[in-house]
Amino acid sequence: MLEGNAERSVEATLGHLRVMDGPAPVQTPAPLNLEDLYRQHRMRLVRLAILLVDEPATAEDVVQEAFTGLHRNWGRLRDAAAAVGYLRTAVVNGSRSVLRRRKTAREYVPPHAVNARSAESLAMLSSEHQAVVSALSKLPPRQREVLVLRYYGGLSEAEISEAAGISKGTVKSTASRALEALQKAMQTPQ
Repeated sequence: MLEGNAERSVEATLGHLRVMDGPAPVQTPAPLNLEDLYRQHRMRLVRLAILLVDEPATAEDVVQEAFTGLHRNWGRLRDAAAAVGYLRTAVVNGSRSVLRRRKTAREYVPPHAVNARSAESLAMLSSEHQAVVSALSKLPPRQREVLVLRYYGGLSEAEISEAAGISKGTVKSTASRALEALQKAMQTPQ
């Protein structure tokens, strides 16, 4: 029962953020080039990275690195449609690297002390949504990744599995543990 409430809260909050960010880019039938991908997907990938690393400047760097990597490997890409999946996976992996470096460099400082959302976007969120975003920032990185990819990214378990490099079973169990931890965090007074 508690897990269901947490799931509804996370789904409502991240779904609300997804709606605020606008619709996902529509795939055009013609093959995309790198410039088209950048123009259509950059901001959504930056927002995804912000939810994972809690820092807009760092999130932009992660996304830029993902596009740089895609540019370096563009000639080896078998299917242009796979480029978005490649970028999403590169953003998740880049975010993980940032969090590992941050943890190593500052063991004594909570790795997510900075609020990633702007004051304007936080003001637009209800107090319940703000509580969810706050509780989400306290989750371990993998749990946060799975919830963000599921409810903000709108990905299926298979897509999350591919983007995060974990099995579908791990996606399911991680999501369940994350929702349980989120529920507990939201019940604890701030």
